[in-house]
Amino acid sequence: MRSPKSTPVIEMHGVGKVFLAGAIENHALTDIHLVIGRGEFVAIAGPSGCGKTTLLSLMGLLDTPTGGALLFLGEDIAGVGRRQRAALRNAHVGFVFQAFNLIADMTVAENVALPLAFRRDMGRRERIARAADALASVGMAHRMSHYPGQLSGGQQQRVAVARAVVGEPAILLADEPTGNLDLRNGETVMTLLSRLHAAGTTICMVTHDDRFSAACDRTLRLLDGRVVDEATFWQLKREAECGIDERRTTEIFP
Repeated sequence: MRSPKSTPVIEMHGVGKVFLAGAIENHALTDIHLVIGRGEFVAIAGPSGCGKTTLLSLMGLLDTPTGGALLFLGEDIAGVGRRQRAALRNAHVGFVFQAFNLIADMTVAENVALPLAFRRDMGRRERIARAADALASVGMAHRMSHYPGQLSGGQQQRVAVARAVVGEPAILLADEPTGNLDLRNGETVMTLLSRLHAAGTTICMVTHDDRFSAACDRTLRLLDGRVVDEATFWQLKREAECGIDERRTTEIFP
């Protein structure tokens, strides 16, 4: 039997996700098999519409699969209700979004402490102390009393990272965290994520930027809702760029 420390954060076995639009089925993900181990830094890459954000939503317990098995910290999510999923998500998952998603009329410290408001065993003083520590870890302690509108885009994203890690989650999920930033600020955020990973944080990041995915331990390549190997991914990408029709995809995925 695996010990809690050796249990992967996420396991997927034959996972699929189908969205229904009337009588039409949209197979967003098909037959996904993957394991995210503790302390890994994993990139998820692929073209727009290939299922990256859907996969991240399943990992973060924001949605449930329509097929296969999803295990979170060793627990099969199939038997977990919505309220319990929310509790698991609040306790063990940190999110960083492309659009920052900070609340404009709350201070930086209040934004960062917000996820801790649902921790019934934690008083206000401890929440403030945790928020201060998280902000210090991203170099934003001097901006605690400012509001999001008073910060640059790069600073807002650093605050968003602090909010994501303030609860010491089992995994940090980042959806295009550099997508709304210029090159310099994007590199700053990526350096920050790499530093958090070096300190032991498990991170899974969606990115279109191969420079950033190269800094990760490994990259999951998604194409048409499936995980494919590197050679297949780049072969199909070259064919698509050369204008070759999509019948080749059908040959590989019958």
